[in-house]
Amino acid sequence: MVTLEEARNHIRVDTDEDDAAILAMIDAAETAALDYLNLDELPDAAPVQAAVLMLVGSLYMNRESQTDRPIVENRLFTRLLDPYRQMVA
Repeated sequence: MVTLEEARNHIRVDTDEDDAAILAMIDAAETAALDYLNLDELPDAAPVQAAVLMLVGSLYMNRESQTDRPIVENRLFTRLLDPYRQMVA
């Protein structure tokens, strides 16, 4: 759903040296969205793509195991995905 070029533009990366890591982050973000939505395929909707890009950006910015800033949960991810979520009993 999200291409390498879209992700690179979103996180403002101009070089290709992090491409393998960014592709892995795209895969992880799409898998996280699928898991949250309880779906087998991502809906083709702008809010879903925005949520995936947002998570890729978060993964890229916080790729170190330690940081000097507090990490806070961004609830926008769930707010973008909630309308598409399938609830399971």
